[in-house]
Amino acid sequence: MNYYSDNADALFERYNALDFETVHADLQSCLPETPGAALDVGAGAGRDALALARRGWDVVAVEPAHGLRERGEAHTQGHPVQWMDDRLPGLDSVRALSERFNLILVSAVWMHVPPMERERAMRVLSELLAPGGRLCITLRHGPGDGARVFHPVSRAEVERLARQRALIDVTPSGTGETRSDCQGRDEVTWETVCLQLPDDGTGALPVLRHIIVNDQKSSTYKLGLLRVITRIADGLPGMVVRRTDQYVTVPLGLIGLYWLRLYKPLIIDHALRQTQGSAGYGFAREPFYALRHLSVFDLCVGQAFDSHTGKILLAAIRDACQNIRQMPVRYTTWPGSTEPLFVAEPATTRLREVPVRLDRETLLRFGVFHIPSHIWDCASRYACWLEPAIVNEWVDVMQRYEFRYNVGPTRDALRWQAPVRRTHLVRDLIESRLDVGPSPQCTWTGTRLRTNHYEVDHALPWVHWNNNDLWNLMPATRRANREKRDHLPAAGLLSDAHDRIIDWWTSTYLNTRYRDQFIIEAEAALPMVPDASRPQAVFEGLQHQRRRLKQNQQIAEWMG
Repeated sequence: MNYYSDNADALFERYNALDFETVHADLQSCLPETPGAALDVGAGAGRDALALARRGWDVVAVEPAHGLRERGEAHTQGHPVQWMDDRLPGLDSVRALSERFNLILVSAVWMHVPPMERERAMRVLSELLAPGGRLCITLRHGPGDGARVFHPVSRAEVERLARQRALIDVTPSGTGETRSDCQGRDEVTWETVCLQLPDDGTGALPVLRHIIVNDQKSSTYKLGLLRVITRIADGLPGMVVRRTDQYVTVPLGLIGLYWLRLYKPLIIDHALRQTQGSAGYGFAREPFYALRHLSVFDLCVGQAFDSHTGKILLAAIRDACQNIRQMPVRYTTWPGSTEPLFVAEPATTRLREVPVRLDRETLLRFGVFHIPSHIWDCASRYACWLEPAIVNEWVDVMQRYEFRYNVGPTRDALRWQAPVRRTHLVRDLIESRLDVGPSPQCTWTGTRLRTNHYEVDHALPWVHWNNNDLWNLMPATRRANREKRDHLPAAGLLSDAHDRIIDWWTSTYLNTRYRDQFIIEAEAALPMVPDASRPQAVFEGLQHQRRRLKQNQQIAEWMG
C-alpha cells in the first residue's frame, strides 16, 4: 500500500487521464441493464466509481491506500459514492454491512492477491453478490515494474474458482479476448472475466426453510430463536461484536432480551401455550413474571432501570439465556446432522442491585452467541419475507396442541409490537431553538424553520423501518416532509444534507444531556458505527443503512 499512497498524486493524474469508456470498452456489455448497488474493489482514484455513479449506480468504493482514497473521495464528492478502507481477500468491513451488490468491479486488483488467498477472495466476493448480480474482474498480464508485487493470473484459474462458488461465466463473446494496455505498455495486456450469481448462492435459505417448515417441534422455541435472530439482524446490525468468515457474534444477553420481548406477551398477556402438555417453561421463573408491569417497549436496547427492577430484569435475561442454550440451541441442527447450527458461550453473571442500562456492555455480561455468517446475512436481507413464514408455522405448531386456538387472535398476539411513531421530544427541542437564536434548518432544503410551519421527519421512513431513534429524526419544512412521504432520501440528497445533519446531531444531542441516548441508539441500530460520539461515523452508518433498506425492500427514493 505504501507505493500507492506515496505516489498518490502521480497515480491520480495517470488514472484519471483515461476515461472509463476507453479503459473498460469491453466491459460495457457486461454491466447489468438496471443500475443498483455497486461495489468497486480497489477503487484507486475513483475514476470507475464516479463513472458508475453518473450512470445511476449507488457505489461503495473500497481502497486500502490512504493517499489514493483521500483523493478519490474528493474527486467523487457530490455523487452517490461512499468510500471505505478495506481490502481483499477478507473485505471484513464490507461484509459487516450485510449488503449485497448487483455489480462488483475488481479492476486491476486480482494480480495483487496472492494465489493462496484467491479461493477465499472468490468466496467472499460471491457471497457479496445479489441474486443475478455480476462480478467483473480485469486481469493484468505482463511483467511487474519493480516497485509493486504482481502475481501471475489466468482466466482458467478464475473460472475454476468461480465454478466452486456456483458462479456462471457470462462474458459476452469477443469480450474475453486480451487487449492492449491503454497506457501504451507493449509488454502488458488485459483480459475481462464476467461472472454471475444465478440465485441466492449461500445455501442459507434452504437451511432456514428446513428449520421453519420441516424440523420437528414439540415447542415453539426453535421458531422463537429464529425470529429473535431475524429481528436483531434486521433492526440492530450495530450490535455485532465480531465477524469472521464462519460466524457473526452478538451478545448472548441481547438474544435473551429479545426472547423475553417475544414471549412475555404470549405467555403473560395472552396465556397462549408454547409447548405441549401443561409443563412450565424453563425461562419463565419468578423474575419473568415479575416483569408483568413492563411493556415490550421497555425491553429494548438503551432503556434504563432503577436498581430493583434492573436486578429482576437481568435475572430474567439470565434464565432466558440458560434455557435458550439448553433447548433451541441444542436441538436446532444442520439438516441431516446432529451438529448445532448456533453456538452459545455463556459467562458467569453476578447480579447486583445497581441501576441498569441495557447497552452492549451489560448484555455482553451473559456471554456471546455465534450465528453462521451466511445465516445472519440471509436473516438481514430477507427479514420481511422470513418473519411471515416463521409466524405461519408458529400458528400451525400451536394448533397441534391439545387446545386449539382461534387463528385470528393467535396471529394478533404473535404480531411484533413495534413502538408507535413518536416525535414529541424532537418537536420540543425544535421549539426550544425557535425561541432563541437562529432557528434550525430543514434537513433537506436548508430553509430556516418557522413556528407552526415545520415537521419532524424520519430520515429512514417509519413505515418501512420502525425506528424512533434520535439520529433518525430530522427537522424539516412541512412541504419537504409532505413531498418525501414514505420514500428514502436519494444518495445524492443525503450527501447534500451532510453538513446540516452533522450540525443538528452535534448541537441538539451530542452537546446536550441526550448525548448518551444518541450514542447508544446509533451504535445499536446502525452498521459499522463503533463510536457514535463521532457524528461522521454515524452519518456513514446512516448511508449504509439507507442503501440496505433500498436494496432489501426496493423502497422508492425521493430526489428532493
